[in-house]
Amino acid sequence: MIPWLSQHYVEVLGVVFSMLYLYFSIRRNILLWPMGIISALLYMVVFFQSRFYADMGLNVYYFFISIYGWIIWKKGRSGDGSEPMPVSRISLKHGLILLAITAAVFLGTGFILSRYTDSPIPFWDAFTTALSFTATWMLARKILEHWILWIIVDIVSMGLYLYRGLYPTMVLFAIYTTMAVIGLIEWKKEYSRNMNPHGS
Repeated sequence: MIPWLSQHYVEVLGVVFSMLYLYFSIRRNILLWPMGIISALLYMVVFFQSRFYADMGLNVYYFFISIYGWIIWKKGRSGDGSEPMPVSRISLKHGLILLAITAAVFLGTGFILSRYTDSPIPFWDAFTTALSFTATWMLARKILEHWILWIIVDIVSMGLYLYRGLYPTMVLFAIYTTMAVIGLIEWKKEYSRNMNPHGS
């Protein structure tokens, strides 16, 4: 009972800090990164105990990419923090490169999980891991399309967490899906304002 309660409380705390992370992401506020660091640490524990090894490894990546994103956003477009980094769109060339990297991460992670771990759903786990890997890097670079990847990840993840009985996290991802749509809309507006600052 005590280990279960311990995991439960860590998971709930992870939900709280993840919600703060998402809120500040939508607002394009740099505070998203310290929230992301805390959330990643908490979910490393949750996913290790639940045998979601790819997700646990992904949160190690989240920890370090949050530090990277914090530095990049703090520097801003000017490099000295005097001018915020603008929302950008991904080019076809970079999109194809990221697609190839995502596919490689998916196949490599799926193979490792299916061959060397007791993960119950290795390739679904690998799928969400690969897309999340790419989406978080895109967020660190403030690329608009990262929200589209998160919408896909969130919908798939809801089913996976329901399957594993992680109900608070399943609810979190249901909220994530809705907020990712809101984030996409808000970032599109900001991008349009940047492209047409005088409204002409």
